[in-house]
Amino acid sequence: MRSEHVDFEGSRGARLAARIDLPDASPVRAYAVFAHCFTCNKDIKAPVAIGRALAEAGIATLRFDFTGLGASGGDFGETTFTSNIDDLLSAARFVAESYGKVQLVIGHSLGGAAALRAAALLDSVRAAVTIGAPYRPRHVLHHLAADLERIEREGIAEIVLAGRPVRVGREFVRDITQHSAEGTLRRFDKPLLVMHAPEDETVPLEEARRIFEAARHPKSFIALGGADHLLSSSADGQYVGRLIAAWSSRYLSDF
Repeated sequence: MRSEHVDFEGSRGARLAARIDLPDASPVRAYAVFAHCFTCNKDIKAPVAIGRALAEAGIATLRFDFTGLGASGGDFGETTFTSNIDDLLSAARFVAESYGKVQLVIGHSLGGAAALRAAALLDSVRAAVTIGAPYRPRHVLHHLAADLERIEREGIAEIVLAGRPVRVGREFVRDITQHSAEGTLRRFDKPLLVMHAPEDETVPLEEARRIFEAARHPKSFIALGGADHLLSSSADGQYVGRLIAAWSSRYLSDF
């Protein structure tokens, strides 16, 4: 496979940094977009390994940094969960205009919750995948609990999350409480693959169970035994990518 650096305009007008992983010799059989986890970026182990495995299976995959994260422009402190969804839609439009229509949307952790909503809104999408995703996006506030009062008081506050400083805004907190997978899944009529590590200590397995039970058929569940929330082992990411490629081959039109 080969990986190309690209960029596009995000929902807040900033340039978003991205990479598209493409098959090296074989033709592209489908296009996918990958949404990374909360405050992560496109270059951590999981999206890199998954993108590589999908490209090797003929699925060209765009992975990008949300506004204000990684190499993307903008201020993350001014973003919301809604703007994350809009960034994902902007990514899909960029792929459609530059390469081909997106048929598969994949999201990791909070990116999985955003991916569900985006997949429901994109007519070209034929299937969606969540990895370690919460049923209610507001679950992420559990990890901000000690700072919520300060965020509300100051409007935007810099906090330390997973050892990294990050700016989180009041509007992010207020906006994310308005979202739930329940409403999306009630109308979601596309194939869905739910993947979750039973040992996940960040997003409990119960969240995946609720997504799966609320979803319509065709739906599938794969337990990622032995993996952690971030899929910090490259071997786990490659395994997940190969599983997604095999599962989605039933639904992507070019397979």
